[in-house]
Amino acid sequence: MSQSVAVLNQVLPIVLLLGLGFVVRSIGLLSERAIDDLKTIVITLALPSVLFTTFSQVEFETAFIWLFVAFFLFCVLLLAGGLVLQKLFGLRPYFPFLMTGFEFGMIGVSLFGSAYGLDAVGYLAIADLGHEFFIWFAFAPLLLMKRDGAGSMGKVLKMFVTTPVIIGMCAGIALNLLGVGKELPDLPVMGAVWSAMKFLAGLTIPLILIIVGYGIKIERKGLGDVLLVVGLRTVVLVPLGWFLAQWFVGGILGLAAPYQAAFFTMLILPSPFIVPLFLPKELPDGRSIEDERRFVNNTLTLHTLTSIAVFFVYVAFNPTLGA
Repeated sequence: MSQSVAVLNQVLPIVLLLGLGFVVRSIGLLSERAIDDLKTIVITLALPSVLFTTFSQVEFETAFIWLFVAFFLFCVLLLAGGLVLQKLFGLRPYFPFLMTGFEFGMIGVSLFGSAYGLDAVGYLAIADLGHEFFIWFAFAPLLLMKRDGAGSMGKVLKMFVTTPVIIGMCAGIALNLLGVGKELPDLPVMGAVWSAMKFLAGLTIPLILIIVGYGIKIERKGLGDVLLVVGLRTVVLVPLGWFLAQWFVGGILGLAAPYQAAFFTMLILPSPFIVPLFLPKELPDGRSIEDERRFVNNTLTLHTLTSIAVFFVYVAFNPTLGA
């Protein structure tokens, strides 16, 4: 099999499943309520199963600590840059929140896992650790402050400890550090639970891609502001992500090629899909909240499509993860 055919066979299933989701919406095969139910299955069962089985088996390295810290600080710098640009040019209220953060769960896992296999998601999950800390202890609190006028760490902590994805991730890490993670598949009863979780994990990629394809819809109104965000993130983060993956992750930290690929993939992803959930009922400056909601949703949709296109190009040049 030629390399071009191999690459085509890697990326075409992603396109087909995204297209299937789009067709499902177009012909009315599933309602939005049904898609929301599928999303619930992914978020509460399938994705936590992926993260639990992954983190309970992964070999932790000292370099992961520095990767954790660096990714957290990088997200902070992106947010700070967004705030500076907003103040300088009078940009939209939620512009800074769309300039930082990355949609690991719904986009990162599906793309990386589709191209390189579900077992490879562990590399992406390691790159995501610092990002998750940023989301829950900086990004979400700031969104709450902007919406409610005051921060509530109690709300954030409650969300953190009750989120299935976080529970799956933390449980896997804890069992790994206790030295029992690798024994789980061979234990009585727990081995059966492990197998069931692996079955659930297998649902993650196809369901996510169908859900994402179903949600592809862009409105023309306010498209200029949307293009500004997507253009800035793409122009800055694509080359910077490639450089940092080689120089910092591979060079300074000495991590293998799969971690470099995972780091680059993280940096091309769209902003977190939780942003619309934190939008207020009205804006204090008199702007239309519906207009802001349209701006946020359009930005996430267009950036998702851009991320997919960039990832396809990356896979064309990197069809395997290497050593």
